[in-house]
Amino acid sequence: MRVLVAGATGAMGRQLVPRLVGAGHEVHGMTRSETGQELLRELGAVPVVADALDPEQVARAVAQSRPEVVVHQLTAIGPMDLRHFDRSFAPTNRLRTEGTDHLLSAARDAGVRRVVAQSFFAGYDRVGGPVKTEEDPFGTEPPAGMEQTVGAIRHVEDSVLAASWTEGLVLRYGGFYGPHTSLGVDGEQTEAVRRRRFPVVGDGGGVWSFIHIADAAEATVAAVEGGAPGVYNVVDDEPASVATWLPVLAESLGARPPMRVPRLVGRLLAGETGTVMMTELRGASNAKATQELGWTPRHASWREGFRELGALARDERGTAA
Repeated sequence: MRVLVAGATGAMGRQLVPRLVGAGHEVHGMTRSETGQELLRELGAVPVVADALDPEQVARAVAQSRPEVVVHQLTAIGPMDLRHFDRSFAPTNRLRTEGTDHLLSAARDAGVRRVVAQSFFAGYDRVGGPVKTEEDPFGTEPPAGMEQTVGAIRHVEDSVLAASWTEGLVLRYGGFYGPHTSLGVDGEQTEAVRRRRFPVVGDGGGVWSFIHIADAAEATVAAVEGGAPGVYNVVDDEPASVATWLPVLAESLGARPPMRVPRLVGRLLAGETGTVMMTELRGASNAKATQELGWTPRHASWREGFRELGALARDERGTAA
């Protein structure tokens, strides 16, 4: 098939594009920069130049590539400030609102038959059990300071699923780790854990779901090629509390155990949003994705993935030394 990947040079795009090419698809990658064009050519894709926030440029890019499938991976995630979460995600929120609208409008005009879009597991309402399925309430009660970000995620989901002219699939990814992510060898979160600047807040009872970036890309290829329209949790097999996974991550990186701070102190350090993520977040089940997309994560648990991350970090530091 002919596939257009919007956001083709990000962490996901760098994993996704070569997998789509390897599966025999003709891949076009949307980028704004000359550097991005060079990278896409190296990955085996045809570069298409467009600013995702410019509707005319997006319309030309989609018309030029004539895709059968559009994959929406548009983000602009930079350094994260949990005390000002929505401010940190403001550029990405624009891409998830305005960018989504431009992309869907162009895709409709081009007769695109399938749209696969990125979402995030952390929007599940913080009520009931610790692990959620796609049928559970999502995004109706976001934490304070995260309203705009969750609202933008909901906009992506609602817009793609409501597009009756195409087959819309939404992938609620777990927290990414691996190459070019904030939890990569030299990622922002990795460094925070190494420096003991990522504490366990309160009881650390917030449940997180993770997914290695390569496994997420494999699931995305599966969604491009098949699966019924709808929502899919793309996460590994082991949702886990912060109090469980954070010490394992620190040990894997050769760091000292994370500090533990009361919830009140956590609010001062990470704000209300960070505190809620540490203490109240709900994880997600991958049962639907594994059954209906025919996908199985190679990293079945973050435990093996974190060990792999730690080994890569030690190798790289040893090489640098």
